[in-house]
Amino acid sequence: MNKQERHATILDRLAADGEVSVTTLSEDLGVSPVTVRAALSELEKLGYLVRTHGGARPTTYRNIRLRQTDRVEQKERIAAAAAAMVRDDDRIMIEAGTTCSLIVKHLSGLRGVQIVTNSVLVFANARSNPHFTLTLTGGQYRPESESLVGPVAERSINAFNARIAFLGTDGFSIDRGLTTQLVEGGQVGSLMRERAEQTWLLADSSKYGRAGFVSFMGIDQISGIITDDELAVDPREELSARTHMRIV
Repeated sequence: MNKQERHATILDRLAADGEVSVTTLSEDLGVSPVTVRAALSELEKLGYLVRTHGGARPTTYRNIRLRQTDRVEQKERIAAAAAAMVRDDDRIMIEAGTTCSLIVKHLSGLRGVQIVTNSVLVFANARSNPHFTLTLTGGQYRPESESLVGPVAERSINAFNARIAFLGTDGFSIDRGLTTQLVEGGQVGSLMRERAEQTWLLADSSKYGRAGFVSFMGIDQISGIITDDELAVDPREELSARTHMRIV
């Protein structure tokens, strides 16, 4: 196992367990405690973890890793349903979020699709497809969401027009609308809505009723919601009265 593989294994363990010890990592990786401590020090400098007595705990990196491994089946169904709305030579915007990042994996049969995104995860999933025209906004990098935000990202988005914007959220409800933990993320989502003919929210059912720090868009302001079939009947009826619903 080389250094990069060792770092990846440590980060995966942090995401899964929430904390790691030098002793356990040394035994599992088959390396000395000195080697483990050196790896933890390097990852701490990169901002992925915080050293503790005898081990380490994760910083914001854990959030994105955990979200990528949570409710994967539902997210894949939602992303596939969103991708089915896209056609050849289409123009779309994709906002940051683990569900939104999966859309491009389901666009492999299409050609000429132009994608504007502030998501590093979308970029990673789409960059190998030669049939996409991919525009990654600049901006300030936020590791907790793997996104680019701020004035540079906003100016970039304002330069483009799209048929559909696909948005993610940290939580949504009738009362609070779409919410996020990052003010800058909400601004990006609002701008994408302004530059698109349609705006669709992609959110698994666990997000319903949750509230992030910032409310940035009302349910009435989006074209529709794509969510999974675990959403309860009452929320389905309430949301359907305000916007289009696609249950997958």
